[in-house]
Order: sequence, then structure tokens, then C-alpha cells
Amino acid sequence: MGIYDQYLAVRTQWAEEATPDNVAVVITERDLLEQGAYETLEAFFDWAVEYGAERIMIYVSVLDEAAVPTLRRALEDVDAPREMAVRGPDDDRRADAPIQVSIGLGGKHEFAAAVQGVADEVEAGALNPGQIDEADIEDRLVFPTDPDLVIKTGAERLSDFMIWQSVYSELYFTDVNWRDFRKRDYLRAIRDFQDRQRRFGE
Repeated sequence: MGIYDQYLAVRTQWAEEATPDNVAVVITERDLLEQGAYETLEAFFDWAVEYGAERIMIYVSVLDEAAVPTLRRALEDVDAPREMAVRGPDDDRRADAPIQVSIGLGGKHEFAAAVQGVADEVEAGALNPGQIDEADIEDRLVFPTDPDLVIKTGAERLSDFMIWQSVYSELYFTDVNWRDFRKRDYLRAIRDFQDRQRRFGE
């Protein structure tokens, strides 16, 4: 680790402000085709755990759904430091694991499916429409994690990312592409997070 990296690490560890408990990163299927992409992912898991993340979310934006099975097999083989749950576009199983990976499961689709689940229970008489609240939607989401920090590499757009869960997230955009993402880039994102005053919509 170079002098600058050591400086960032010390600043991050000794800062009065907390590091994020829940961290998410948004990448694309093209990012995963680059050489070394999965090694970067494994390293990212280690960095996040090292700096206090209890939950880690990886959102893979997919343009060609035909690529999902191949991506899924590769991602399920990644060496992760904690239990990992991988979900694709057609999954509705809850991904309640310390590391969660979404491959092409768009936020709009996930939210619409949750609303449909609520509507079905109302129609069945199992749920009173007048008593529906936020928890009824959240209980039906595939990904129950609300990221404190969302990191987007390569471009300033989120690609239909977790529209419900990320409403109060701090967003960090970097021009660095995933293939070149290093520990110093992650520490920069953490330091940026520590320097912000979170308002949670207030």
C-alpha cells in the first residue's frame, strides 16, 4: 500500500464519523466481461468488511437477459467472506443475506411485484386496505437492505437501481471504471460519505 493509500486508510479509520453499515455498488454486465472483474469484486467484499460494512449489495445492470444464466453461475462461484444470495430478473425469493447480488432485477419490477403482492392479499381478504403501510411493501421486496452508501462506477446514472430502498442513500459517482477500481477508490467513497450530513429526507 502506497503512502497516499495509507493516509486514506488512517483518515477513514480514525474519523469521528461512522463508516456505512450497508454499502452498495452498481456495475454493468459489460464490467464483468473485463479481465480481472471478478477478482475486483472479491477484493471489494474484503474492503467493505474491513471497513465495517455489515451488508453489501451488488447490483448488475443487464441489457441482454440471455447473459443472466452465465453471469449468475460466475457470480455464485465468487469467493465471498460471508453468505451470499444471488437473484435474477425472475426471482421473487427474499435475499436476506449479508451479501446480496442482483443480476438484472430492476427496481421498478421489484416494486411493482411488491405492490401486486399487497393487492393480492387485499383481494383475498387477508389485508385491510386502510391499514397498509410502508412495512407491507418492504416485507415483499426481494432485497430488504437500505444502502447507506451507493457507489456507481463509470457513469452518473443508476440504471433502475432499488428505487424504494435507496431513497435515503448517499450516492457516490466515480469516473473510475470497475476494471480499474482499487482500494483507494473505495476509501475515497467512504471518506466522502463521512464528510456528509445525512438528512434522511428532512
